[in-house]
Amino acid sequence: MEEEINQDQKTILIVDDEQPIREILVYNLKKEGYNTIEASDGVTALNIALEKYPDLILLDIMLPKMDGLSVCKRIKNSYNVPILMLTAKDTEIDKILGLELGADDYITKPFSVRELIARVKANLRKVENLSMPKGENDQSKKKENKIIVNDLELDLDKFEVKIRGEIIDLTVREFEVIKFLASQPGQVVTRETLLEKVWGYEYYGDIRTVDVTVRRIREKIEKDTSSPKILITKRGVGYYIASK
Repeated sequence: MEEEINQDQKTILIVDDEQPIREILVYNLKKEGYNTIEASDGVTALNIALEKYPDLILLDIMLPKMDGLSVCKRIKNSYNVPILMLTAKDTEIDKILGLELGADDYITKPFSVRELIARVKANLRKVENLSMPKGENDQSKKKENKIIVNDLELDLDKFEVKIRGEIIDLTVREFEVIKFLASQPGQVVTRETLLEKVWGYEYYGDIRTVDVTVRRIREKIEKDTSSPKILITKRGVGYYIASK
């Protein structure tokens, strides 16, 4: 029997083939006021995600029928939803691969439930901030709702990025990174600051997360990624949007 969903609460899809882990996550997420849906294999997870459009997905990498990375890629090709990868593998390549395929975050098993809840809240908060309705007096805010720096144009109402007039398809996380940098063109922002301000919490030792996301953005916005003209690296410090 399918559980009734409270439309006023955020819905989280939990995908893990280990029932004890699903039960722990369901219990704790419901305690925080979230609706939950469960899947124990990749194919079911994909079908549920594309049918029910949950607000966030907790996705294990090692799954029967279809692995989590493939599920992540398929979902992200269809719609933009925050995806947190759950993985028993703590190798750099898994983390990077997950991010390359569009995952917004990852957490390694065994994980602290408290930390996982914090990351869930942070990722949902970012989406809410992006979709926050504007005030009635939109006319006076027109200029504020766009950021234009040379060839780069961000429409904050449509969550749209254009380069030389061409719309670029970015994930929520990529949009947040470029928005944060473009709001202060020419100013170098450290990786630590980006982790805190864009990812919504501090988790030291994962600076590579920022580098991977920046690389993914560059592949979409730069003519030549080996010689970027828009999103620039300040070696040993961080990144900035070229102001001239």
